[in-house]
Amino acid sequence: MIINCLLILIGFVLLIKGADFLVEGSSGIAKKFHIPEIIIGLTIVSIGTSMPELFVSITSAIKGYEDMALGNVIGSNLCNLLLILGLSATIRPIIFKKETKLIEIPMCLGITVLFMILCNIGNDISKLDSIILIALFICFILYTIVMAKKGNQFDKIKEPMVEIKQNDKKQRKTILNLLYIIIGIIGLKIGGDFVVNNSETIANHFNISQKIISLTIIAIGTSLPELVTSVTAAIKGESDIAIGNIIGSNIFNILLIIGVSAFINPITYNTSYNLQMIILIISTIVLALFPYTDKKDEMTTSNGIAYLMLYALYMVILFIK
Repeated sequence: MIINCLLILIGFVLLIKGADFLVEGSSGIAKKFHIPEIIIGLTIVSIGTSMPELFVSITSAIKGYEDMALGNVIGSNLCNLLLILGLSATIRPIIFKKETKLIEIPMCLGITVLFMILCNIGNDISKLDSIILIALFICFILYTIVMAKKGNQFDKIKEPMVEIKQNDKKQRKTILNLLYIIIGIIGLKIGGDFVVNNSETIANHFNISQKIISLTIIAIGTSLPELVTSVTAAIKGESDIAIGNIIGSNIFNILLIIGVSAFINPITYNTSYNLQMIILIISTIVLALFPYTDKKDEMTTSNGIAYLMLYALYMVILFIK
């Protein structure tokens, strides 16, 4: 048990340093090549921070642990929105770009609703359903590519004309940024594994149910990369990374992780998860309303505190049921 606790501590250190490297490298590439940081958050950062969920859910699907595969994704998405984004906004208000409030948040909401509908049709995620989810994931990637080129025009931001000189210094700096991203992703992956695997061992020692484990320890554990990455980005004032990471991760969790997991082995849906799905949908609707309340186009500190309170309420409901 002492060794498990020590490995969890090492996992936290790897997560913190990995997230720091990932944010630094991603921001560096975004600024150097004039790619909107929201796109970096929605793709590179989100994929990197979603690796623990991907690892746990695919492993669970292969072993036939449907509750763990689903609970991990549903619980992680709730943790991402309410706990992580709430904490990030409490630290520093999050600024919404036009495409975020008009396209990406509604897209995330629509995907979540579709996910719940697919789960309740036949009470499973079939291979056909998985193909639909994977196809939508490909469409989302295409969308991010388009926005990478058109994002600034969409927001009516004029990029300053900068003369780009091809020299060794620029090449080395670009390679260094890529190296930061690679080191960050590796740190997040190993750190996430350490925290989740050893937390699960400790939880099993105390005879906690699989559903509770998947919605709490595993969900929070696999969301630690998102937590550290978004909070680090918020502290540094990188709003696009902070919110893009969360929205992108939630979309990836449903479309890519559930899609791939169900394609490997169709997942039977436990209807007791409907309560968590409804809370997730309501939470996303609330996020869509934030840009139009209080200060326009901003998730304020009070909004962040409201999210944290909602997450605390969700945890109480989870344990008293």
